[in-house]
Amino acid sequence: MAAFSLAATAQFAVEDGEHEGVSMQALSVVLFQSDPRIAQALASSLSSHFHSVRVAHSIEELRTVIAKHRADVLVLDMELSCLSEVENLHREFPGLSIVCTHRLADEEMWAAALAAGAADICPSSDTRGILSSALRSSAMSHSAAA
Repeated sequence: MAAFSLAATAQFAVEDGEHEGVSMQALSVVLFQSDPRIAQALASSLSSHFHSVRVAHSIEELRTVIAKHRADVLVLDMELSCLSEVENLHREFPGLSIVCTHRLADEEMWAAALAAGAADICPSSDTRGILSSALRSSAMSHSAAA
């Protein structure tokens, strides 16, 4: 398996695919994660479902990467950010689905993240749950826009 470098933005192209009626080839994901192992696992999982998966390395770079690549989904580690940042991103990028992650996600944090504009919050280690939330939130976002 090739090494995954967080020093450069990662992009993974995938074959055409369908999930819940949304063409996966047209969707783009941005990851902002504190743990390089989690970022690698998420990038690998998400790359088979989304056209591109890019990794932002700082909160400053995050906005640039979202805008430049017209991201559909953001997977945001709450340990690198805060709820006010979720609110700001939700306002700045109204079509962006934000899936938050945290090592110790609980119901209180989940409710607060949803109130701030996130589509969902998942434990950082739950790669399958994050993938499911990203696919579901992007599908809902695109069906609402139609």
